[in-house]
Amino acid sequence: MSSRNPFLKTNPKDNVAVALDNLDKGYEVELDGLRFSLVEPIALKHKFACKAFNVHDAIYMYGVLVGEATQPIPQGGLLTTQNCKHKTQEVTGKTAEWEWTPPDTTPWETRSFMGYHRADGQVGTDNIWLFFPLVFCENRNIETLKSVFEKEFNPPEKEPLQELLSSLVSGEERKKNSEHHPHKKSNQYENIKVRFLTHQGGCGGTRQDAQALARLLAGYVNNPNVAGATVLSLGCQNLEIKIFKEALASLQSGNEKPVLIYDQQTEGTIDAFLSKIITQSFEEIKKANEIKRAPAPLSKLTIGLECGGSDGFSGITANPTLGQVSDLISGLGGKSILAEFPELTGVEQELVNRCTSEPLARKFLNLMQQYELAATQVGSGFDMNPSPGNIQDGLITDAMKSAGAAKKAGNAPISNVLDYTEYADTPGVSLLCTPGNDVESTTALAGSGANIILFTTGLGTPTGNPITPVIKVSSNSILTQKMNDIIDFDCGSIITQKQSLEEAGDALLEYIIKVASGEEIPKAVQLKQNDFIPWKRGVSL
Repeated sequence: MSSRNPFLKTNPKDNVAVALDNLDKGYEVELDGLRFSLVEPIALKHKFACKAFNVHDAIYMYGVLVGEATQPIPQGGLLTTQNCKHKTQEVTGKTAEWEWTPPDTTPWETRSFMGYHRADGQVGTDNIWLFFPLVFCENRNIETLKSVFEKEFNPPEKEPLQELLSSLVSGEERKKNSEHHPHKKSNQYENIKVRFLTHQGGCGGTRQDAQALARLLAGYVNNPNVAGATVLSLGCQNLEIKIFKEALASLQSGNEKPVLIYDQQTEGTIDAFLSKIITQSFEEIKKANEIKRAPAPLSKLTIGLECGGSDGFSGITANPTLGQVSDLISGLGGKSILAEFPELTGVEQELVNRCTSEPLARKFLNLMQQYELAATQVGSGFDMNPSPGNIQDGLITDAMKSAGAAKKAGNAPISNVLDYTEYADTPGVSLLCTPGNDVESTTALAGSGANIILFTTGLGTPTGNPITPVIKVSSNSILTQKMNDIIDFDCGSIITQKQSLEEAGDALLEYIIKVASGEEIPKAVQLKQNDFIPWKRGVSL
């Protein structure tokens, strides 16, 4: 064990502390002039009481109210779901003006990344031609197009699982022979990638869900990482072509990307339909391949901020590291987007005070209240957000989880509040209303313009996105060692005090620049984790 304290109090106002190591019963704690012994073992990442709690006593962590005692908890006792419950501060509006000292961005002001410049002024970190349907009835045709195009544009360089099966079926000799003739991608189209989306929406639900899906898909086309798109329609669905076109037109400013739209019911046979799509799409893909990377300032980055599979260290290491990056990006004139509204409950007052105007504060509170009311009406609520994995690793209440999750957005003022599918076009920090569900949230971040997504995890989450590179940031080094096939950046050294938050933030921004320039490929991209799940707010009809 190092000389550091094996526990941490995250804020002077806190009355609980988190164990940074496994602590034995009887371990003597010295904290804030007090000395007491642990009355039971405290596992790594879990919290213990710094004072004796009576029933209904408030519990504070990260300086905010995160719960209340439901049973007496002795000083040095373990916090559990049996002896405490979720509780948050009531918020009605701004209570103070937010003061923020921007970080020193001087070292970064002359830095750039090599990106794909679009006619509307946005800059992509990738160059993708996107195929997607307006309705689930076209999923099969999308899958057919995927099988055809990927053989030419995205052939696998290595298929270890296929090689394993081949060796079992045909013996080791076949495996050895295959290694001499690897299937390598032609570099004739090295500037363009081809990606495919499918979904279960577009018809059968409410008109509002169809309209939301139209806006989401329009956001994907408008994302700077996308060069153009091929869109398939059946013809009779709720999400009509005109609705999609209207959603796309609302985002564009006279610098339209090539978007090819095909309606099956007007085309005839499937073969004729797909042949036309393949021929015309290929011509546009060839043109998109001519776009080359060029230098762009870091102000052209739009960083999506996400967490999933969180643990008791997420709010101490990985999430604050993202906060450091977010503050640097804000200081440079770039954009960052904090999503997952169920994981902001309990920190509303701080976020409201950070809003740059009263209307933004009211919009945030209204969205939060409407969302929680909808959850309550179906027998749930924000207090039921922590997953079994979260609880097992020390996140006992949703407010405790939220207080750590909000650290991803740093301390910069909040310049915009976005409802689901609204596009981020304001420099600084934006709040985006999404579920806490990892894939639904990352799906939304890309649809709102994120050209890089930072995803923190303490337990390990294999989530990616079809158009936006997802960088996985681990809260602890144990996870990095155990699941190094999905983790890109380790914040575990912060626990051992070998690295400060500022140093970790600088190192992560350096890695982001490499990913944005195409020099580093995140694990989620390598593993083709192209996850896409739209948020369905309504009911099926």
